[in-house]
Order: sequence, then C-alpha cells, then structure tokens
Amino acid sequence: MILDVVVKRSWNWRVWTGFGVAVLAVVSYIPVFARFPVTRDFPWANLLLFLAAGYLLAAGLRRAFTQKESCRGRVSGPVFAVLSLALLALFAYGTFVAARQLPSGQSALRVGQQAADFTLTAADGTPLTLSQLRQGKRTVLLIFYRGYW
Repeated sequence: MILDVVVKRSWNWRVWTGFGVAVLAVVSYIPVFARFPVTRDFPWANLLLFLAAGYLLAAGLRRAFTQKESCRGRVSGPVFAVLSLALLALFAYGTFVAARQLPSGQSALRVGQQAADFTLTAADGTPLTLSQLRQGKRTVLLIFYRGYW
C-alpha cells in the first residue's frame, strides 16, 4: 500500500517582506529622511533598511531552496532579490553620484556682492535690465536657487 502524503506548502513571507523593505528604503528617502541633515548627507538609515531587506531575502531564499517540499519562493525569491539589488543600485547612483554632480557653490554670489547686469523680458514684453530696476532709491532683491529645474 502506497501512502500519498499531501504537504501544504507554506507562504515564504521573508521573501515578500524583504522586497517590501527594499521598496520602503527607496521610497522613504525623499519624504522622510532627506528632511534631516543627519540622514540626508549620508543616507545611513536607508542603507540599514537595504541591509535588513538583504537579510530577509537571503533567509527567504535559503528557506525556499533547502525546504523545497514545504516552502514556496523558488521563483519569486530570485526575482525579488534581483529587483531589490536593482533598487539598491539605482538608489546608490542617485544619492552618491547624481546628487553630487550639482554645480559648486564656490562661484555663487555672496551676501552684499554686486550682481552682474542682465536683461529679462518684462510682463508687457519690453526688455528690462537690472540696472534699470536699481535706478533711484529702489532696492532689488534677487533670490538664487542652487540646482537645476
């Protein structure tokens, strides 16, 4: 007599949670961690989230391939691991390479320094220069934003 044993395969939550934490590491940088200089200058909190995601993904992959009969995740695990590595690579490029390619502030005007004369088009379409705005006792406030639009 042959006994057929049906083993229900359990859900591999470590793989799914690891991928979710990797997505959270990317998505949380700008709205949460970029607000504070301690986590904006060097994104250590996001890197810790990526480390936790890597640990969960590795544990989930190990479980999926060592307990083949009782655990799922042999297909989704490697897919999520590759996607998480791609997210880490894009995050690292964005924060460590692309964000550092902004122009240097060394050539920017300092407080009280005279700005070079320039010409802009006024709302009515006539050309207007900075020297025209400064004629008489008028004060002109110029605000410079560092970065690209």
